[in-house]
Amino acid sequence: MAGFFGSLRALGRAGLFAVSVLRASVPTRDFLAELIKEIYKIGARSLPIIAVGGGFVGLVLTLQGYRVLSIFGATDALSMSLGVALYRELAPVLTALLFIGRAGSSIAAELGLMRATDQIKALELMGIDPLAKAVAPRFWAAVLTVPLLTAVFCSLAIAGGYFEAVHVIGQDNGVFWSTLRSNVDVHDDFRVAFLKAIVFGAVSALVAAYVGFHSEPTIEGTSIATTRAVVNASLLVLMLNFVMSALWFQ
Repeated sequence: MAGFFGSLRALGRAGLFAVSVLRASVPTRDFLAELIKEIYKIGARSLPIIAVGGGFVGLVLTLQGYRVLSIFGATDALSMSLGVALYRELAPVLTALLFIGRAGSSIAAELGLMRATDQIKALELMGIDPLAKAVAPRFWAAVLTVPLLTAVFCSLAIAGGYFEAVHVIGQDNGVFWSTLRSNVDVHDDFRVAFLKAIVFGAVSALVAAYVGFHSEPTIEGTSIATTRAVVNASLLVLMLNFVMSALWFQ
């Protein structure tokens, strides 16, 4: 029972932290300047790994999908299976996991280092809200950039799947695109990916910021917080994806 109530207290503290971050999100000039800087740091710098990951995911999904569908003589549905799998499930989840590994760990490490070097206390002594200065810009940068990164992931995955299907396997170009257009609703299916990406971006940033902000003020505490942020955020994204898919597609 002690562990259960401890988990409830931790969940309550995390909820209060999230509310405090939202209350600290006042669109001042300094806030917008920090936001733009964080968008570049955690968004633009994540583009290479997202683009490469998306391309190779599209290649391997097409390759394995063709092998399975060829057993049933349904290879014309290759692009449909690729599009549905990407837009509804794989693109937002894999983008979020790559984002957590690239940017979430950075958020936790930076805030943990600020805690270890007393920069957070210094901000409080100067009358500056550390949540508004250090946490809120990172949170909103993640909320804004993860959906855009998901769009990049989808585009590169579809391009990789097209290359594998048409130029390597030899499927007809017209069959690939016509099947994709007629069976995958880009508006509705991408809306699912977009909404999931917003939720996953917010959750991953909040978990990383909470763990880093409340880490032990030591170098070891910073390293532990970084690892914990990546693990907890990744597991939470996977669990939320199941819940959202179960509610959306029931």
